[in-house]
Amino acid sequence: MKKLLAMLLVLCMVLSLAACGSSSDEEKKADEPQTTTETKTTEKKDDTTTQSSGLGEKLKEAEEEDKVEEVKEVDAIAELTGGALVDGKFPETVTLKVECYDRDGDTPAGDNMYTDYIKKQALERYNIAVEYVPVPRWTEVDQLNNLLAAQEAPDVCYTYDYATIQAYTDMDGVNDLSEYLTDDYKPLFANLWNWLGSAGLLAHRDPDTGAINAIEGKRAEFYRTATFIRQDWLDKLGLAKPTTQDEFEACLVAFRDNAETLLGADASKMVPLSLSTDAGWRASTLIESYMDPDITDKELYINGFDERHYTQNGTKDAIKVLNKWYNMGLIWKDFALYAEGDATEGDMQKAGYVGAMICNYDIPFRDGENSINYQLTQLVGPEAKFVAVDTFKDKNGGYTKYAYTTTGSDRKIFMPKTNTNVLAGFLFLNMITDPEIINYLQLGEEGITFTKNADGSVNTIAADADHVANTINSQYNIDYTMTCNGLHLLDEDATIKSKALSYANVDPADVAEAMRVAANDAKFAPVVNVGVIEAESGLGNTLSDLRNSGYCKSIVASEADFDSVWDGCMNEYLAAGGQAIMDERAEAWQRVLGDKTMY
Repeated sequence: MKKLLAMLLVLCMVLSLAACGSSSDEEKKADEPQTTTETKTTEKKDDTTTQSSGLGEKLKEAEEEDKVEEVKEVDAIAELTGGALVDGKFPETVTLKVECYDRDGDTPAGDNMYTDYIKKQALERYNIAVEYVPVPRWTEVDQLNNLLAAQEAPDVCYTYDYATIQAYTDMDGVNDLSEYLTDDYKPLFANLWNWLGSAGLLAHRDPDTGAINAIEGKRAEFYRTATFIRQDWLDKLGLAKPTTQDEFEACLVAFRDNAETLLGADASKMVPLSLSTDAGWRASTLIESYMDPDITDKELYINGFDERHYTQNGTKDAIKVLNKWYNMGLIWKDFALYAEGDATEGDMQKAGYVGAMICNYDIPFRDGENSINYQLTQLVGPEAKFVAVDTFKDKNGGYTKYAYTTTGSDRKIFMPKTNTNVLAGFLFLNMITDPEIINYLQLGEEGITFTKNADGSVNTIAADADHVANTINSQYNIDYTMTCNGLHLLDEDATIKSKALSYANVDPADVAEAMRVAANDAKFAPVVNVGVIEAESGLGNTLSDLRNSGYCKSIVASEADFDSVWDGCMNEYLAAGGQAIMDERAEAWQRVLGDKTMY
């Protein structure tokens, strides 16, 4: 793994040098992805929050587990399943409803060539008839809660919100998966064990009862967020790329003060820095620079129920900076009016009105001909593009930012009690984790959605008007590869080489640089298991709404009112359950780990 990731670093350097010497017309594309190592949850680790150099070192999370050999003998399978499977499949067709995200893509989320492929595989392999149940991506928690409450949820569900799963577990609404996560069943579910390992499959095992209410999907990449700025605007104003917060602010001021030079008749549409209602995510690199780079795992965990760092020490100081910039006219004045998923901000970015943004490391490159950077070249000019920069230094002078842990930061997969055939659910998950199936779903058909290079790497391409049916609606079809988030091809070497080439219609060197920036000084939060935190149950959505509201209200407040607005919103958040969660987390840490400060 280290050798392969070292190759990626070399690739990034080569692509960057190539970009300096000539223009590139190579293609690529992406969605919500991250890495490929496994961590045993039963092992305590003390190295995951201090790694800060070398891409290879970023992925060291513990020992690798031995590969599991898949059982293929039908008699052995029949014996293992108590006769439930005959000749390796159900004797009578089993209907299995499976959740998938709906991103309002070019083809129906639950009925397209990729879902047809999955259905065909499930029917042929196990005699399982899969029915997809689309759930809107950006309101998935609300919709899933509605389905669970009505006892109409799919048989196999996923969500980023574990609190929802725990809430229905407490109401006896979620199946205990532990029966099928034993050594006896490992050969039947070899794909799951080989990809997710105990880190993912046993992550939510209750240390007291042994029950497991969910398994963790795995990110195939660890890159998370980066800061982007318009390179063509810097060039036009004779400015260097910013490397500090003060330099970044100076660039924003220059954009604001030179709106006519940069936008001409559209000067009134100038937005130096765009933001969204999910301000904690969209200001992550700034916030993380204000957090203590030497923070203990204990403090990070106790204050870490909210992944947007709302209750972490240092966050208030970071948001105070955004409040100042907002009152200086440096931030999009209407950002708080548009919910996540609204196209207004993206339209402004593509039209060329935005100077900088903080977001997922690949946002400017996603969606082929509809990507931000490609649209800029078409609507503004060939030199127009966003480039990644490291510009927010922590107190030690580094560029601390949090990367995705491979396990624990992706979707959580569970089966509601309305699923009366958990075995079928596991067989489906094992099938969808088959490397061959992942490979097909991520790439599609050669010549239509990807081309292959001599070295085994691939270039993804957008499906043209004659092949709309081949459109991949989520990056690498992650909405269907439930256990895998990010590029994960059959050949690991090809995967690494392909990543920077995997965004259609943008420069590979820009992608490589964004990956480098996102990885620079990156830290990994530990995946802590000290038992169920009862106070978290059912509060995920409520506290997320209060957090987003608190961030937005604090940013748009007058500078004089900032402290009172922030403190008022925080008190409301804490009173609604935030404080109870932190208190119970502190008690659980002490009970399980004692005086240890690192996990």
